[in-house]
Amino acid sequence: MLMTRASEYALLSLIVLAKAQHPLDADTLSRELDISKSFLAKILQALARKGILNSYKGVNGGFELAKKSSDITMLEVMEAAEGKSPAVFSCSPSQDDCPSNKATSCTLWPFLNRLQNKVDGFLGTLTLEAIMEE
Repeated sequence: MLMTRASEYALLSLIVLAKAQHPLDADTLSRELDISKSFLAKILQALARKGILNSYKGVNGGFELAKKSSDITMLEVMEAAEGKSPAVFSCSPSQDDCPSNKATSCTLWPFLNRLQNKVDGFLGTLTLEAIMEE
């Protein structure tokens, strides 16, 4: 599955934060987006750990973009939100790690691997700024 709820919520949060004039806390974002606060807080922390967001503690704390929206790609957002690279199929990017141990005889693996590389390439060039302009 390529776009999970975690990736969707990460992207929605980043769009709100990109438009905000000051840091927003998880409670404010969860109310504005109608998302579970506990689930959203985990996503925001993951984005902060990967350097996509800055996190501030205290009364005026919250989250803000750590870099310009033109420098944040969908690939890095999805990797941060999911904790792994987004996958179109359950096939491994390496024949050695094939879940069925049949990659060398699988006629679909080369096609699926090329498709995954194209999707990764596209997501690596698609920025938050471009998404906000659509």
